[in-house]
Amino acid sequence: MDLANSVIAILGLGLMGGSLAKALRGRCRSLLAYDPDPGTVSLALQERIVDQAVLDAREILPKADLVLLAAPVRAIIALIHNLPDWHPGGPVVIDMGSTKTQVCQALAELPARFDPLGGHPMCGKTAHGLVNAEAELFQGATFAFTTLPRTGERARRVAVQLADAIGAHPLWLEAEVHDRWVASTSHLPYLLACALSLVTPAEYSPLVGPGFYSSSRLAGSSVPMMNDILHTNRENVLNVLRALRAELSLMESCLEQQNELELVQIMERAANHHQALVGTRYDQEEI
Repeated sequence: MDLANSVIAILGLGLMGGSLAKALRGRCRSLLAYDPDPGTVSLALQERIVDQAVLDAREILPKADLVLLAAPVRAIIALIHNLPDWHPGGPVVIDMGSTKTQVCQALAELPARFDPLGGHPMCGKTAHGLVNAEAELFQGATFAFTTLPRTGERARRVAVQLADAIGAHPLWLEAEVHDRWVASTSHLPYLLACALSLVTPAEYSPLVGPGFYSSSRLAGSSVPMMNDILHTNRENVLNVLRALRAELSLMESCLEQQNELELVQIMERAANHHQALVGTRYDQEEI
């Protein structure tokens, strides 16, 4: 299967699905899309983002060689359950959900004619919806893929072609490993941003600078989307919250006891570990 000669159906035209459609425009034989929102479908057609956009996925799915599921996690799971009734053939199916274990469990239940694979591009922004979609969203991003025991070579090849077409870098992981990692790298930062926003009184707004903004911006993320993520990765998120509480308690104790030496050591370890985590991937920002 060659991506350039494939008919691709994208189910969900929010920020991720819309950006995916824009990035894939002209890189496949035909680009089809479904979204439950009439305004989104109308916008996709007006701007010619896809060749066909519909409110009923059954109108396009039988034509698709590759089905990309780009909805909130629990909506993806619901779509997977409907695929056997909506598609009579055997397409490659790749999801774009932010958690993988429950999604891959649903994918594993598809009939044998489907070739399923989990996926999660590590990119995004707090502004959501098709109106904020951009073709460059995936450039340089890691695209995590989680195979199932039944995943075929066809799906693996298409996944690599997909990542290449949108400018992303494929990374192959087990679903459980993926969910454990993103609990720290994605889901905890969201909760931290929420907490920081909630403990900062509104009257402090005149002194909000780049440091506060960069630390709290994730609080503006889509609440329904993040609710799905947190509840489908609940145990991993709870584990990192407990680890965070322990670190905060240690720093609190240092301040209470005026233990500058230990606090400085903690901050130095944090700075070094931060460098090991992000390297030079991100520009230096003001604080």
